[in-house]
Amino acid sequence: MLVGYMRVSRDNSRQTTDLQCDALLQAGVDERHLFEDKASGARDDRPGLAQALAYVRPGDCLVVWKL
Repeated sequence: MLVGYMRVSRDNSRQTTDLQCDALLQAGVDERHLFEDKASGARDDRPGLAQALAYVRPGDCLVVWKL
């Protein structure tokens, strides 16, 4: 199964996960398997990433777009 993770630095209208979401969906990630964070890259606390990592199982693939 493909599991997608998206992140933007700020929670405002200028930065959205729209491009990341579109790319992950095009890559075959089911929208039910998308996780996201809206937090600075300097922060270590990323609950969306923690949820995604807890969700994946052996054989699954965690997909991110444009690190």
